[in-house]
Amino acid sequence: MKGETLFDMNETLFLDVLKKEMALEPEKLCHHLEAFILDKMEKLDRDGVILGLSGGIDSAVVAALCRRAVGAERTVALLMPEKDSEANHIKDALALAKNLNIEARLIDMTRYLRELDVYDLVPLSKIPFMRRIRGFLNKMGYRIFERRTGETLFSASLAGIRSEKYETILKKRNAYYRIKHRLRMALLYLYGERENRLVVGAANKTEKLIGYFVKHGCDDAADIMPLITLYKTQVRELARYLQIPPHIIAKPPSPDIIPGIDDEDAIGLPYDVLDLILLGFEKEHSVADISGVLKIGTEKVDGVKRLVERSAHMRMIYAPEDL
Repeated sequence: MKGETLFDMNETLFLDVLKKEMALEPEKLCHHLEAFILDKMEKLDRDGVILGLSGGIDSAVVAALCRRAVGAERTVALLMPEKDSEANHIKDALALAKNLNIEARLIDMTRYLRELDVYDLVPLSKIPFMRRIRGFLNKMGYRIFERRTGETLFSASLAGIRSEKYETILKKRNAYYRIKHRLRMALLYLYGERENRLVVGAANKTEKLIGYFVKHGCDDAADIMPLITLYKTQVRELARYLQIPPHIIAKPPSPDIIPGIDDEDAIGLPYDVLDLILLGFEKEHSVADISGVLKIGTEKVDGVKRLVERSAHMRMIYAPEDL
């Protein structure tokens, strides 16, 4: 029929095709990624590797791959919490490092951030509430902002902030959380260069496509990014193959920089839906078609499209000829 799309003809079949595209051959992929890590370490004349270990799934997978690729004796993990970090994440990171038999170094960033007056930027960070109460207040603030503006705080912060109603709040918030990722990057390179190690990042394809990272932060600036071609749901599949502890795989993903806020709060969608939307765009299908197949509102799919477009500047360096 004229005007009929592939989705109209067989929505169920096409959804199966999208999910099949996400499927991996974990063993083959692991061998490929391990060879990639080892090859880059040797070609760049490094004596070992170093990575940030947060207690989350992405860095856990990278740690396991590094250990398999270059050996436990040449793998170092930096754990870099600060006063807003969840204690359980550090506990998980330490336990994983012990299980992998890799060296773990704990560096508390709180004093560095205090010296930079970072905690003065956000009043809630100075209030001596329990972390759970601060988390509740932060989550409530995110929801109020979304109701009043029609977009998430994350989306509103992807481009510059000028003449916005919430300009002061947004600028301080951005400075508050972004310096944490940039300080982690600086620490990784400090120890990496001091010990001639390859800095290994843990960013994935989903984060890169929607701008869910800090430019020049630890999820952007690294020597290599083994997971950068994998969607978040694919990283989960790889984690299961690598026998990452189930509770790390199951825990809600979080940047662990603002109490109470996890990835779904910030982005507004669960990763299993977000990844299928992004894959739909990658296959050049329309907003209407993707919305129809996934049975979600077009405004949600449009929102993801805006994230990709707004964050485009984060994935490039502008040169004079581009002006």
